[in-house]
Formats: sequence, C-alpha cells, structure tokens
Amino acid sequence: MEIIRPRKSIPLHLIIKTEMDQQAKDFLYAYLNNFSPTGFEESGQRMWLDYMKPYTDTYISDTYGSVAAVINPDAPYKVVIEAHADEISWFVNYITEDGYIYVRRNGGSDALIAPSKRVNLFGDKGVVKGVFGWPAIHVRELEKDEMPKIKNIFIDIGASGKKEVLEMGIHVGTVVTFDDEAFELNNKYLVGRALDNRIGGFMIAQVARRLKENDIKLPFGLYVVNAVQEEIGLRGAEMMARRLQPDVAIITDVCHDTASPMYKKLEQGDQRCGEGPVLTYGPAVQNNLLNFIIAQAEKNEIKFQRAAATRQTGTDTDAFAYSGQGSASALISLPLKYMHTTVETVALDDIEAVIKLIYHSVLALENGRDFRYIK
Repeated sequence: MEIIRPRKSIPLHLIIKTEMDQQAKDFLYAYLNNFSPTGFEESGQRMWLDYMKPYTDTYISDTYGSVAAVINPDAPYKVVIEAHADEISWFVNYITEDGYIYVRRNGGSDALIAPSKRVNLFGDKGVVKGVFGWPAIHVRELEKDEMPKIKNIFIDIGASGKKEVLEMGIHVGTVVTFDDEAFELNNKYLVGRALDNRIGGFMIAQVARRLKENDIKLPFGLYVVNAVQEEIGLRGAEMMARRLQPDVAIITDVCHDTASPMYKKLEQGDQRCGEGPVLTYGPAVQNNLLNFIIAQAEKNEIKFQRAAATRQTGTDTDAFAYSGQGSASALISLPLKYMHTTVETVALDDIEAVIKLIYHSVLALENGRDFRYIK
C-alpha cells in the first residue's frame, strides 16, 4: 500500500475515511469506545501512548496515570498541549439482600439519564453486564411519578441475591460505566459517551502526528499531556503541572453548545457546534498567549468563537495557570452538545479546526518567548 503523507490540513471526516489514514480512524474509535473512568484510566492511557510513540521521542508517567509524550525532552523551554483522559462513571455503594445494586457518582454522573441504560461493572473476575432498572410509567404515576435520583436508581445484573453478586466479583467500590459506542451522525457529527474529553486526547495526538509527518523540527520541548482525574477537580493536571512547570500550556477541553434546547444564552453565552473552536477569556487565561492564539486563527483563516469565564475556567487550564510560578495558559474548547450523557455530540469540522489551531500555534511559537505582562 502506498503511503501518502498529508501536507495540508483537511477535514477529519475526509481524513479518517481514506486508506492512508485507517490507523487514525481505528485509533479514534477504539480510544473513544474504551472504558477509562476517573481513577481507572490505565487501559486508555496505554492505548494512547502506543499511538503516540511513532510521533514523539519519549514519554513520562506519574503515580496516578497521567502521561506526557515528549518531543525534545532535553530542551529547557517547555510547551504543553493538554487534554484529559477520564470519563464520568459510578461506584457500587450498596448491595441489597435481593441482589440489586445502588451507586454513587464518580465525577458528574447524571442520575436522570441512568434508567434503562446498559452498564459494565468492572469486577474482580472480569466485566459483568448490567442494566439500570426502572419501574414502568403506569406504576410511577401511582407514586406521583418520582424522578430518578441517586437514592433510587439501581443496577440489576441478574443476580438472585447479594451472595451471587459477590460471587460474580462485584463488591462495594466496583466501578461502573455506561455501555455505549461512538458513531457518526449525518456525516457531520461524532456522537458517543466520553467525548468529554477523550476527543481532546485524539486531537492533541493528531497535532503530534502532523508535526512528525511534516518533518517539523521544534526548537523547544513539546509535552503532549493526557491527564487523569479531571472530572473530580483537575487532579491529574495539578500533578503534571507541578512536575513539568512548563513555560506555556495550551489546554483543550469541551464546552457547551448553547444553541441546543434548554440553555440560557444570557447566562451561558452563545457557542455552537460547527462554528469553530471556542477561545475563553478569564483570569486563568494569560491574555498575551490568548491574543497570540487568536492571531494564528486569523492568519490561518480558522473561524473561532469567544466565551467568558468567571473566576476559573473549570478546566485543566486552571491547574497549569495556578501551579508553582504559574504557566502562561490558554484554553481552546470544542463545542459539544449533551455533556455528561451517552450521546455527547461534536461537529467533525470543529475537531479539525481545533487540531489546526493548536498545530499552527505550536508552529508559530518562538523558542523562549516570554509572555509576561511586565518585563
């Protein structure tokens, strides 16, 4: 098979359907469909590092599983591009004598969407399939139609009692994820669970790939970081930020598409899928770096959107901005519909635009650039 190296950025939905890039397509779907709940990200991190090895020089990892694939590890000036790898999930919290399982959140899991969902329980003897059960509508109406809450949602794994649940390797503390896979919608969107933010891991991986395939020799160290435990408070990024102390950190995560129903634009801004990356203003975002990224977007004709944060962005940007002496940090977000559900939805064109914007920002960055306000 002839390998044709792409020299120009083209839309992801065109790239991943070509024979030359089947590897990227395979990685995209395998990585999105893999289960990497907060605190249990190891399998996804190994998969991601395996993909990154041809495009980087080495890697580092820490005790809790955050990883960085590194280009030019000996360079004194350090630049980070970062995403987070974990997905929301559940923990087994209580097992009834009849064998029903009650849960608690691991991250921002939504009890409202749980009923009727299939789940995987990662037990000591392997994966056990289950379902979130729920009473029929005509039964609930007699009970004033009680809404799903943490206190009343439950998992059924087909066990006759607590003893059988335990014999299947399921116990308090067993982690549980929804069982759903990614797919394309109308050739314009990508849909799946855990796009928040494994799609970020895919995008930063493609930046490293393009640098390698376009024979780019960077004058600084590039640390492509995939951090764990963002969903419970940026914990993995905090550890990596303290360890690396980079000069620059460009973070990518998802943000809400507020054009979909039930959002309040007056409060939550106006961002939508298909209109490009969202660049955020806020105290944690270093304005000189933000303006530098905006300049690259304008120069390369990448359309983008703007958003404003309050005290913090709520993303790993905050961890890098406020760690140690602080890194010049900025956030490039991918608009997403239906966050923290099993049908998180993003535009394929936006994925390409985020990749392109990070790529051109890295290319344009001068070695040793000082982003301080006062020099």
